[in-house]
Amino acid sequence: MNLVAFTASGVQHWGVRAPGGVLALSGEFPQWRTLRNVIAAGAIPAVLDAATGRLASHTEGSFTYDIPVADPEKIICVGLNFPDRNAEYRDGEAAPPNMSLFIRFPRSFTGHGQPLIRPLESPQLDYEGEIAIVIGRPGRRIPEGDALTHIAALTLCNEGTIRDWVQHAKFNVTQGKNWDRSGAMGPWLVPFTEPSQIADIQLTTRVNGEVRQQDRTSRMLFPIARQIAYISTFTTLVPGDIIVTGTPTGAGARFDPPVWLKPGDVVEVEADGIGTLRNGVADE
Repeated sequence: MNLVAFTASGVQHWGVRAPGGVLALSGEFPQWRTLRNVIAAGAIPAVLDAATGRLASHTEGSFTYDIPVADPEKIICVGLNFPDRNAEYRDGEAAPPNMSLFIRFPRSFTGHGQPLIRPLESPQLDYEGEIAIVIGRPGRRIPEGDALTHIAALTLCNEGTIRDWVQHAKFNVTQGKNWDRSGAMGPWLVPFTEPSQIADIQLTTRVNGEVRQQDRTSRMLFPIARQIAYISTFTTLVPGDIIVTGTPTGAGARFDPPVWLKPGDVVEVEADGIGTLRNGVADE
C-alpha cells in the first residue's frame, strides 16, 4: 500500500491507495494532521495496518491528488547527477568532486493529474523527471553507510523549470526553479523498506507518449546514500524533508531548436516500483 494526500469536496485528507480509489484515514488519526506528521511519528506501519483489507472511501474521479508532503521543512534538489546530463555542459569535467544543489519551495509543485502552469512571463517551461526521497529519521553528519536507514518513502518529481529565468543571474538558478505550480510531485509515497528499491531502477520521462529521458539510478554520479551524507553535513535533515535526486539527459532545452512544453501536452515521469506521475500543461 502507498500513502496519498488528496482533496475531496474542498477538504484535505490523507490516507492510502485502495482498490478503485483512496481510503481516507486522517479522520481516524487526528493527532497527525499531515503525512509529514505521520512520518515524524514513525507511524507509517500503523497507518498501513489500519488500512489492511478495507475498501476505498473515495473513488477515482471524486478527488484530486495533492503533493504527498505539502509542508516539508525543506526541499533540496541535486543537479547534474547523471553522466550524460553532466556532459551537456561541455566543461571537460567528467565527474565534479561535489554535487550541485539548489532549493525549491513547496508552492512550486502541484499534484498528480493537475496541470503544470506556464507563466505569463515566459514560454520556456521545461520538464525534468526525477526520483525524490522523503526523510524519515532526523540526522546531522549521517554516515554514508547508514544513510538509507533515514529514508521513509519514495515518490516522483517533475522538476519543471522556466529555462530563461535560470539564466537571469550568474551564480544561482532559484528564479527559474520556483514558479508557482511549474513542477509536480507524487502521485503517492511508496514506503521505503530495502535498498533494492532505489539501487538500480529505471527512470523514464515521456512527453505525449514519446520517451525523452531514460536512465538508471545505478548510473548516478552521486548515489542517494552519498546525497544524504553530504547534505546532512551542513544541515540537519528532519522527517518530511525531500531530496530530489537528479534528472537524466533529454530535457527540452537540449533539443535543437529547444522544445518547450505547451498547453495540451502530457508529461509522464515513471520509475520502477514507484509508479507514474502524470500532468498536463496549462497557461497561467
